Amino acid sequence: MVPSMLLSTDIWVGALIRRVEIGGGFAMVVRKGDPRAGAVLVKVVNRSDRTCRLLSEATKGDGDRIWMEPVASRTEADLDRYIERAARVDPDVWVVEIEDRDGRHFLVEPVEKG
Repeated sequence: MVPSMLLSTDIWVGALIRRVEIGGGFAMVVRKGDPRAGAVLVKVVNRSDRTCRLLSEATKGDGDRIWMEPVASRTEADLDRYIERAARVDPDVWVVEIEDRDGRHFLVEPVEKG
């Protein structure tokens, strides 16, 4: 699933990383997928309490794009295992890791609470 029908995934990921940097966080691509149409997983690390969460793009029934937590766990090891499985199933998946002192995700699309 492409983050935006108007942008290729590599450009969308670059814009997300730039938003994070401007907002005072740190972000990096930890896995590159298909530059044009790869799905994206966003791992968010809260530097204050060292909790993590994973966000995955989804499409609601009305076609609107949202982000959701595919894993209920906040343990980094659990999230990393999920990412490994997702990469085996979809070799085109991208993984962006964001570290922020407040645990912000910097996504502009809606994020459903998990």
